[in-house]
Amino acid sequence: MAANVEQLGPKEAEALRALLAKDPVQNLYLLGLFEEFGIVPRPGRAPFAFYGRFKGGSLVSALFVGGDGGLVVPSADDPADVSEIASTLANKVKLRSCIGIKPAVDALVRHLCAEKPALSRTQRLFKVSADDLGPFTNPTLRLATPEDLPELVPLAAGAVKETVERDPLAEDPDGFRARVMQRVRGKRTYVLRVDDKLVFKIDVGSRSQYGAELEGLYTLPEERRKGHATLSLGQISRHLLSSLPRLTLRVDDKDPSLAGVARKVGFNSGKAQRLVVSG
Repeated sequence: MAANVEQLGPKEAEALRALLAKDPVQNLYLLGLFEEFGIVPRPGRAPFAFYGRFKGGSLVSALFVGGDGGLVVPSADDPADVSEIASTLANKVKLRSCIGIKPAVDALVRHLCAEKPALSRTQRLFKVSADDLGPFTNPTLRLATPEDLPELVPLAAGAVKETVERDPLAEDPDGFRARVMQRVRGKRTYVLRVDDKLVFKIDVGSRSQYGAELEGLYTLPEERRKGHATLSLGQISRHLLSSLPRLTLRVDDKDPSLAGVARKVGFNSGKAQRLVVSG
């Protein structure tokens, strides 16, 4: 591996935290992973690694790699730094999914994808703080419970299908149900029930002292345009921002309706992002 690119370990933990904290909005997802799982996997946990590029002894960019490329997330101001890390990992990592700032993800695709990705979407990173929030609330939004699973799993699958155009219940039904249950047990999923039917869900994808990133927002198609998403997004935002400084939400450029909901609630549009999924 090139001398200025290293796999990060415990002695680099504070340097990694400092790097990510320089841009907490862009790096909320990685800050959440870092606070929850650390810089190296604990015994019995799923494998992952952080890699970093150093200049003059200082850490200037980082790359999270889950497994051997199941999820890759960059943190860098300069795409050239990401390219440097990726080029050293080309024979070790096969990128299967990636999210992050658009130029950095494009650099990763060039080095770590042998073929054109099956899906590539431009997104926008929306952010909100407590001072930005509008008056939208729905106090009946609540944490999901195991009793919700029969209805929640299809909603969660619907969110995945709309995001990455794949049906997780067809590809890995048992594994997907287990992941939904894990989020419920971790108190990361919120749901809205109307007339004894689950109509809306949203997940806290990543959380740290710096804020949280929301994901998996989904309303049943027949229940859309009734205000559920606006009121529920406002409710969870108000709840989380009572103890956190900021929230983010990634929105596809092809989803103007969700962008409109986010703006109505008080979210502001930020840097262009890229979501990539390989075949």
